[in-house]
Amino acid sequence: MKGARLLLTLLIMGLFAPQPHSAYAGLGDILKGFGHILKGQELSENRIIEGLKEALQIGTTKAVREVSLPDGYFKNPRIHIPLPEQVQKIEKLLRTVGLGAKVDAFELSMNRAAERAAPEAKSLFIDAIKQMTFSDARTILQGRENEATLYFEDKTRDRLYELFEPVVHNAMSDVGVTRSYQELDAKVRTIPFTEKLSFDLDDYVTNKGLDGLFFMVAEEERKIREDPAARVTDLLKEVFGRASP
Repeated sequence: MKGARLLLTLLIMGLFAPQPHSAYAGLGDILKGFGHILKGQELSENRIIEGLKEALQIGTTKAVREVSLPDGYFKNPRIHIPLPEQVQKIEKLLRTVGLGAKVDAFELSMNRAAERAAPEAKSLFIDAIKQMTFSDARTILQGRENEATLYFEDKTRDRLYELFEPVVHNAMSDVGVTRSYQELDAKVRTIPFTEKLSFDLDDYVTNKGLDGLFFMVAEEERKIREDPAARVTDLLKEVFGRASP
């Protein structure tokens, strides 16, 4: 068990420390860290898990807060919810016949609905963090740069969809998505050689909203792995930082 702790501690130093300018410098730093571990300064399994959980709670809380702000989706080009494909196909035509304002209102209102629903994710993320085992933590530490995000998606996506969908549905009514969609559809039907719009609007906005949320969680994970400035507590610096010389 001590050997497993030693290996995991070395993995933390290698995976989460800022990359050195040369391979030799990196090797030297790892060997220095190894020497300190042999002197009895290793991190316990509980300490490693505590640090990882704290990092994930900080990262997910920040991601949820960012996307929940006004324009959290709408003005972020990385997660902005675009017009559904069916609307995109006839967007130019709609604008040509004077429906540009309705198209814009429809797109804005979808993003507003996602921003309204996003806070629902916070409690589920915290529950997933609380249930994390040492095996989960080891997989995350040894895994890809978005391994923690993949863990959250596996543990929470289905439940988040169940929470998001009714909130999105109600929010779309409140912020005018449904009305904008219905008005747009009615106008489309008056244009020769076009078909009525037919897709599950609730499902579209809910899934796009979740895609954007998990994208932002992955961004926060990347920062904690790569940027020492993102490790804002003593515990994060201890667990995710490079061992002191």
